[in-house]
Amino acid sequence: MCYDMLKQNWFVLIYEIGMRNVHVYFCNFTLELTKFNFILMNKLILIILFFVVFSCSSLKEVQFKTLVNTTTKAINNQKKNIYSLEEIEVYASNKFDGARLNGFEKVNDSTVKVIIIPENTPINNSAYYSFKIWSKKEKTIYIQFDYPEGFKHRYIPKIKTVSSPWEQMNDENISIKENVVSVKLDVVRDTTWVSAQELITSTDTREWYTNLIVNKTNYVHLKSVGKSMLGKDLPVLDIYKGKKEKKPIVVLLTRQHPPEVTGFFAFQEFLKTILKENNLTSDFLNTYRVLAFPIVNPDGVDLGHWRHNAGGVDTNRDWSKYNQPEIKQIIKFITKVSKKDNGRIILGLDFHSTYEDVFYTNKIRKETTLPNFIEAWFATIEKNIPDYKVNEKSANSTKPVSKGWFLYGQNAVGITYEIGDATPRDKIKLVGKVTAEEMMKILITSKLNIN
Repeated sequence: MCYDMLKQNWFVLIYEIGMRNVHVYFCNFTLELTKFNFILMNKLILIILFFVVFSCSSLKEVQFKTLVNTTTKAINNQKKNIYSLEEIEVYASNKFDGARLNGFEKVNDSTVKVIIIPENTPINNSAYYSFKIWSKKEKTIYIQFDYPEGFKHRYIPKIKTVSSPWEQMNDENISIKENVVSVKLDVVRDTTWVSAQELITSTDTREWYTNLIVNKTNYVHLKSVGKSMLGKDLPVLDIYKGKKEKKPIVVLLTRQHPPEVTGFFAFQEFLKTILKENNLTSDFLNTYRVLAFPIVNPDGVDLGHWRHNAGGVDTNRDWSKYNQPEIKQIIKFITKVSKKDNGRIILGLDFHSTYEDVFYTNKIRKETTLPNFIEAWFATIEKNIPDYKVNEKSANSTKPVSKGWFLYGQNAVGITYEIGDATPRDKIKLVGKVTAEEMMKILITSKLNIN
């Protein structure tokens, strides 16, 4: 941040004023003054201030038809607790990253209530939950989900134990009566995790991409573009072979919305495919550069938020004003890389989850860098996945979302790549693999008017 830099370097300037030789540091530039002159220094300071203010200027805002207030808002921090129902010897906890449990109450001897409250409102109707539960004695209980008025159950529970992987709960164990959702669960002394989706924290994510790039660091450059509001790293994988200059840039994003892990699964397979060692990937990475952001909202993920970051904001509504540090720093990095290395941004894919598989696209295409890409890409995807039909919903972005920023801010193709909450995980991997392969083939072989 230029402001932070100015504060730090002002201190350096003041500190060294009394020394024989005066050093002025700013923007990675060092100036040594011997025979210090106050008049000269005053003029120099004014020049420095002018340079910092105007040369290190704020990012260019992108205008959208519908304004969204993305200034920081208060959140309801859930109290980390171990809840004890001694009468029935059943216990629950939210003392782990990614948890969401705001209360735990006895209904009767065989039924407990889990209270789930969002981080703040207004918020989308997609209640997220994640908690641990156990009992002194093995027993069968019923868990009722209690949400604030106006909110409904979205996610089919996923179950995990110490010795077993994540599994989706069977439909016969789920009951919905008069908008009251309850699930039947066998609880034991060992911990059972009950979660809206598979629990994947920022730590899990870091472990994944760290392992992914082992023996690939000659062309996969792991960097941090800055810190989240709570001080967590915002990682990016900067991927290219050979020279990085003048390479067209493809941007991949995911986990803007914390619970949307199926989109993250697709992102994983997509990126894994790009990093395979074969002729296709070599040709692609010798021609193109990929900026992959594996976790845009680490605070929201670890806090167990339904939708927002630690600033109480939907980061996928902040692609105009850049009020939140996560989006501001990511855009700053993308813009810097593009300008410094003369690489034009041609495509942005933002991986999300919703109720079904769908690709949200912009209708404006003719004047973009890749005017024929979407049609060609979808056609080849359908050709290479048996019995698969691309579900495209096309409308120009009116709210400040990422796909609109790519279009209006970069004249690039922007696509929101959505995977259904309940899409089979094997199918997600297949779609992620094929979409990556066909993207690379098209960008390599087709004449797409990349200017």
